[in-house]
Amino acid sequence: MNWIIYMIIGCEIAFWVFILLGLTCRYILKLEKLGILLLVCTPVTDLILLIVTGVDLYNGTIATTAHALAAVYIGVSIGFGKSMIAWVDIRFKYYVTKQGVAPNKLTGMEHAKHYSKGFVRHMVAYVIGCGLIMGMVYIINDPARTEALSNMMKTWSIILGVDLMITASYFISPRKEKRKR
Repeated sequence: MNWIIYMIIGCEIAFWVFILLGLTCRYILKLEKLGILLLVCTPVTDLILLIVTGVDLYNGTIATTAHALAAVYIGVSIGFGKSMIAWVDIRFKYYVTKQGVAPNKLTGMEHAKHYSKGFVRHMVAYVIGCGLIMGMVYIINDPARTEALSNMMKTWSIILGVDLMITASYFISPRKEKRKR
């Protein structure tokens, strides 16, 4: 297995560790500033992954799907990072510390509008990730070494299209509230 995959896994683990430690410091240990500092460290994982991937490719490695996934990971982390942290924050505060308001299940047009915001975040992630991929392709300037990167952009374009169809479907047929038994 390509070692870049291990870096992606490590960065993803570090991302969630920073979040959980940050929330623990913030809500349980009442160390607000340390909690915020730990939460702010989440983008550091992206920077580390970006540097490691760039150095690996700069040193002549043939780009693999793992290198493309690193760009996807960075795009998704930037596009969805803030909303993921907010999502976890609400649930951590409610379920772990027994404070705050219970997260609600959205239905109808409210769910459709919320999902469409997620689609916009997906588009932001796509633009950032594909921008990184195109940057790598441009810098390497060797189609034989960057085929996996180009293939990832095609695959992600299809995924984005499917996400758009799902988003549209929620406006056409809004999610109904589940009946209580």
